[in-house]
Amino acid sequence: MTLSDKLTMFQNRLAKVYKHLSKQAKRQGISCYRIYDKDLPEFPLIIDIYKDTVYLNEYRAQHKLTEEEHQQWLQQSMAIIASVLQIPAHKIFLKERKRKEDRQDQYQKTGAEQQFMTVTESGLNFLVNLTDYLDTGLFLDHRITRQMLQKECAGKKVLNLFCYTASFSVYAAAAGAAMVTSVDLSKTYLNWGAENFKINNLAVNDAFTFVHADVLQYLDEIKMNSYDLIVLDPPTFSNSKRMEDILDIQRDHVNIINKCLLILKPGGVIYFSTNYTKFVLDKDAITAANITDITKATTPFDFEGKLRRFCFKIFK
Repeated sequence: MTLSDKLTMFQNRLAKVYKHLSKQAKRQGISCYRIYDKDLPEFPLIIDIYKDTVYLNEYRAQHKLTEEEHQQWLQQSMAIIASVLQIPAHKIFLKERKRKEDRQDQYQKTGAEQQFMTVTESGLNFLVNLTDYLDTGLFLDHRITRQMLQKECAGKKVLNLFCYTASFSVYAAAAGAAMVTSVDLSKTYLNWGAENFKINNLAVNDAFTFVHADVLQYLDEIKMNSYDLIVLDPPTFSNSKRMEDILDIQRDHVNIINKCLLILKPGGVIYFSTNYTKFVLDKDAITAANITDITKATTPFDFEGKLRRFCFKIFK
């Protein structure tokens, strides 16, 4: 098959999925969603739409192209994306991701100048950055999980661990949570989370707080029976110099979840998720009253058949 044939195949595939998914997004009032996720082996791309902008991830595979041929392929692919989506080329932001042996720090900054834009989800505003970091600031695959939490947290005390840019916290605070504590090791992301509160007219005060801490150490400092709801979305692996211990979620999830259960009030709930594709939950070792796999229930329409994470609802 020639390159021209492959590009035509990519164009047809992209046009088909975009027509289908854009209609669903419009019906649901969603402006940020995924339309393509490495659907074709010859095009290892992930394409997300953020309002009138495209966030394009290229996963560098073992292609047999020279650098010049690769650049030609990439430019032609981006031209097809711009044409199909009717988006100007300058509104396509490209990120290249590689599998690195040293497991690149998730907080690493990739650009020199920060460029933020505001997007809306479920009537709430969030700052995203398509140029400077490995991730945008809003994990689109947790859209339904955030909505699920929102329905349960009015008047409740909520703890958001590994909070990233605090999108779950924004949902909780906006839904009338009595207290929301957001914990992360990155000051950059905590400040970003605080800005997300401000653009939703939510005050950062004694009730809505941001804590700069190593979650693994911080859990030992929290009193038992303190919270009604806990959001637990840890990285798969972390060996950050700012952490006292190395985190391996498969190895450590039982210990972390059991510590969270201790600080939950009776009848409390943990929303636990992980992106580790080979993850196996050790239910027998977890001291919970009940554990429900909500992966399928929290899979958005634009991630059906492509979701690479697990999500569980754990009851004390």
